[in-house]
Amino acid sequence: MGVLNVTPDSFYDGGRFVAPEQAVEHGLKLLAEGADILDIGAESTRPGAAVSADEALRGPARKPSVSAEEELQRLMPVVEGILRSRPDAIVSVDTYKAEVARAAVAAGAEIVNDVSAFLWDPRMATACAELKCGVVLMHTRGTPEQWRTMPSEGNLTSRVRDELANRVQVAMENGVERSRIVLDPGFGFGKNFEQNYPLLAGLEHLQQLGLPLLVGTSRKSFVGRSVSKRVGHEVAPSDRLYGSLGAMVISILHGAHIVRVHDVRPSLDAAAIADEVLIT
Repeated sequence: MGVLNVTPDSFYDGGRFVAPEQAVEHGLKLLAEGADILDIGAESTRPGAAVSADEALRGPARKPSVSAEEELQRLMPVVEGILRSRPDAIVSVDTYKAEVARAAVAAGAEIVNDVSAFLWDPRMATACAELKCGVVLMHTRGTPEQWRTMPSEGNLTSRVRDELANRVQVAMENGVERSRIVLDPGFGFGKNFEQNYPLLAGLEHLQQLGLPLLVGTSRKSFVGRSVSKRVGHEVAPSDRLYGSLGAMVISILHGAHIVRVHDVRPSLDAAAIADEVLIT
């Protein structure tokens, strides 16, 4: 799964592909390099991004810092442009808003990738059931503005497994077919540096849920922090490629079925080696 962010503030490539023409060109490049799925996002959920409580919605729902209207203005020209040039492309939309999901699927997207696993917009489960699209349910603790200060959790892998199982149950109770669901443990999403590595090492425990796993470790801060310990200084996202490839290979060896990456060509080469080991 190749990543295409059409946002001004994503942690790695924010602002590079804000113009629709540039975004479409980059998306087509990722597909040409061999991406099986193109995941397009138009609102940043990096650590520290503002997401405030919405009193108009119940439970853990959140009011976004980017409105559905603004997200659609960024997203739709890119989705439409990609599919106009590559009608065979499998497009995923990275959104937690039901309104955005409905518009994107109507335009030809086939997958809704919800980082909140239907928590931030309670209308999303019903929307995805009605759309009959593929769904990625990602585990998230808290909201982006809370992630840097959240306390550690003991046995995080078990917690992720149990909470994802709950979100699967919610999805199915709202009419989402089990065969359409993929699970994402949410590396970096409400997990501090120390927690990401036990989760990566214990990824196979999530296989107990019996659903495909999507893993996204590409250029994330926990990768950078490990590399920075070796080089003796902070490593920017632009210098995290090799560490990201290492984390990706480990995730494949521990059971990832889909890997979400910024760098398709080198990731394909690294994944090919991991695949050879798995089939030996």
